[in-house]
Amino acid sequence: MKKFLGLWALILPMLVSFGQEVEVSDNPLKEGGVIITLILLGILFVLLLVLIFFKVNQYLVIQEKKISYSKAEKLISYLKSLPKEDAKQLIKGMMHKKTYKIEKNKLRGNAEPKDVLGLLSVEPPSVPFFRFKKPNQSKIPVEPKLKKLVFAYLISATFWLLFGTTVGEYLGIKFVAPEADSLSWLNFGRLRPVHTNAVFWGWGSLGMLGLAYFCVPRVGNNRLFSYALGWWTLILINLTVFFGSISLMMGINNGGGEYREYIWPIMGMMIVGVALTLINFWKTIAMRKAVEIYISNWYIVAALMFFMTIGLVGYLPFWQKGLGETIAQGYYMHQAVGMWFMMLTLGLVYYYLPFALDKPIFSYSLGILAFWSQILFYTLIGTHHFIFSSIPWWLQTVAIFGSIGMIIPVFAGTTNFLMTFKNGWYKLASSYVLPFFLVGIVFYFTGSLQGTAEAFRSANLIWHFTDFTVAHSHMTMYGIITFFLWASMYAIIPRITQKETSKAFVGVHFWLAFIGLLFYIVPLMYGSTLKGYYWMEKLPFVGSLELMAPYWLWRAIGGTLMWFSHFVFAYNLYQMMFGRDKVDVPKSVAKVLQEDEVQTQKSL
Repeated sequence: MKKFLGLWALILPMLVSFGQEVEVSDNPLKEGGVIITLILLGILFVLLLVLIFFKVNQYLVIQEKKISYSKAEKLISYLKSLPKEDAKQLIKGMMHKKTYKIEKNKLRGNAEPKDVLGLLSVEPPSVPFFRFKKPNQSKIPVEPKLKKLVFAYLISATFWLLFGTTVGEYLGIKFVAPEADSLSWLNFGRLRPVHTNAVFWGWGSLGMLGLAYFCVPRVGNNRLFSYALGWWTLILINLTVFFGSISLMMGINNGGGEYREYIWPIMGMMIVGVALTLINFWKTIAMRKAVEIYISNWYIVAALMFFMTIGLVGYLPFWQKGLGETIAQGYYMHQAVGMWFMMLTLGLVYYYLPFALDKPIFSYSLGILAFWSQILFYTLIGTHHFIFSSIPWWLQTVAIFGSIGMIIPVFAGTTNFLMTFKNGWYKLASSYVLPFFLVGIVFYFTGSLQGTAEAFRSANLIWHFTDFTVAHSHMTMYGIITFFLWASMYAIIPRITQKETSKAFVGVHFWLAFIGLLFYIVPLMYGSTLKGYYWMEKLPFVGSLELMAPYWLWRAIGGTLMWFSHFVFAYNLYQMMFGRDKVDVPKSVAKVLQEDEVQTQKSL
């Protein structure tokens, strides 16, 4: 042992001499390692508080359930002492009181209250901390196999949302403390595609497909063609994201451009999985009992077909040479956003938004106009990412023209969605689903038109290569796609399971995600505009980095709020799928009395 310690005493100074000299700051709080450690400890502390809160809430729910059962037992014993007809009338009245609610302004007026005799106590209306939110009353009968398949997709999607955005949160912290680590597999260049691909192919794609598996057979009034094909698609896409994430961290990547960093054997599994779903949906629609094909299925099948085209263009090597690879990259990148994510999500909105509002879509014709005009114009615009490049000038101009043409489907779609709210805006105040839809619609309009503005050469000159494109991509992929997916899940899952999460937690999820997104995109857009002008003045590049430092801090703050919201959403999803059934005293009493009556008749 002494020899070992002596040998180590000789080797240690030699190792230190080979090490890199590090300047130690007088203030340890300014050290990057200390900052990142404090941030991570703070995150763990917050998560601990959240866990304690959930445990306390769980205890309170159990106690509330016991009290409800006690009330039910007392009520049952009382009703048994009454004649049967009186008991039935009492239960009927209780059910009516429970479900009845005055809508709109039936009992309101503009006149001031007058009380000559002084019998009334007139006070200004109080403002509740939480507004009343209606529960989902009606239950949708769903085949157990379909329910299991859809839930598996949504659970997998939520897992990749948490994983992908945790990586994104770490990357956001790196903008504040870039020296946080020195491990090769955690550097920014490797983790950034891990983040984008996990949320694209894991969260977004699986979430869309899970909701589509419920929607496609339902609008055709028939059963799904094959559950086995649905499970195979789920397995293949999960394997794609799992092996893709590991390979990217190891430095094994395609290197061909953004969003196609997965090597072809890995991405090939997802292409095969989407092809299986295309066959599955095609067969399901062919067996439909409805005469017409509802517009949702138009969008969904078109998105699946375009994904096959996008994957082949992005990975087949025939034209991947020189500028051909750049043109293929522009097509692949932008069509993945517009003809896969946007196309499929819009198809879901055409089903789930009318479902949430309990009224039909405003105009079928506007939906068809938006569908065909998006196919016409969106497929032309990939090259607008390479304005002022070596790509032929005429091809850049065609992309700009296609970007302008996108005004048509955006206006048609936005008008259709907002007009579907017509005579139903009052439902917004009492719904925890519709605010998600409304945010998605607003960002669909603003984000899409912002993309059109970015395509112009004068705007591109300022914003290209800045963080403005990062803000724009989050406005669209998060503000549109993710909010629409959340809205659809909140709309349908409680109707399937008859289980709901706390309305307060849905509100926490909504406001954390919405405010976090604004904190993320607005500072980045403002700072990136200044950065673009800074470059145009031919000022030093390092100065532009110093300029962006406070805006990157806001990016990290906004990203952290968004990240926290995802854990709240995961909790809400669990409660909607597997949470405890709430005790409904009138229903429980009615059920017990009905069982007693059946037993009495059998004994007679």
